[in-house]
Amino acid sequence: MIKKSIGIHDGAFHADEVTACALLVLFDLADGAKIVRTRNLQKLALCEYVCDVGGIYDPSSKRFDHHQIDYKGELSSAGMVLLYLLDQKKLDRAVYDFLNSSLIAGVDAHDNGRITPEFGVCNFSQVISNFVPVVYDAHVQDLAFHEAFTFVKGHLKRILERFCYIQTCREKVAQAMTLNQKYLFFEEAMPWMESFFELGGEKHPALFVIMPSLGHWKLRGIPPCMEKRMQVRLPLPEEWAGLLEEDLKKASAISGAIFCHKGRFISVWETKEDAFKALEYILKRSCYEHNIC
Repeated sequence: MIKKSIGIHDGAFHADEVTACALLVLFDLADGAKIVRTRNLQKLALCEYVCDVGGIYDPSSKRFDHHQIDYKGELSSAGMVLLYLLDQKKLDRAVYDFLNSSLIAGVDAHDNGRITPEFGVCNFSQVISNFVPVVYDAHVQDLAFHEAFTFVKGHLKRILERFCYIQTCREKVAQAMTLNQKYLFFEEAMPWMESFFELGGEKHPALFVIMPSLGHWKLRGIPPCMEKRMQVRLPLPEEWAGLLEEDLKKASAISGAIFCHKGRFISVWETKEDAFKALEYILKRSCYEHNIC
């Protein structure tokens, strides 16, 4: 047995086994330099982990294939390995749910033919399939696999880092929500939307968020719910839409105006005070026009 090694099939590769390998390496159960691409059963038997080949799904023996007739589930090797990491307590339920919902479930569905191609949309599995070279040469295929593996491992690392950062900001979002105001205010830029809705944001009265943005301050409308994140509960004034600098200063009568998106969901101001002036104007106007007080 070669410790920390992974056996996968050779030839053309797919997102599921590339992702399975990346997960095992990212959580320090395997070594990326010990990935063996073969269908030789004797060589596979020497690998500590075997993914997407071999005809066995048995987490206790670290075998994760889904192609055999007796497997009736909907996981691919990626989903099998993710579940194994949860069972081995290499990650907790929150991280498992995040990775599954944000990436792995889609890889499983694509690999098992449960996703219908959508015009103009390229999913993660299709991106990985584009790493597969058109040249059917074993050496070229192996080089391409490792290029895809490096990409997927980096992608997983980045989304995990973002998830962990969001969790560290969660308490600050909760504190801002306890004020029960028409806005959320943060002295620092941070991801807020995920925590806001997880903490009951759909029933919270906040309509806007104010926080720093690259040396300026932004006033951003809050969506009605996470599923409708491209909408806002209350749009910015129609006469501000798409205006920049001097034009927005004239329209808003605020000297620190910089930009208002034409979609009326976000605006940028020179100072915190300018952003609050814009907020005050919007809330007063909405109270008069729509009785939102």
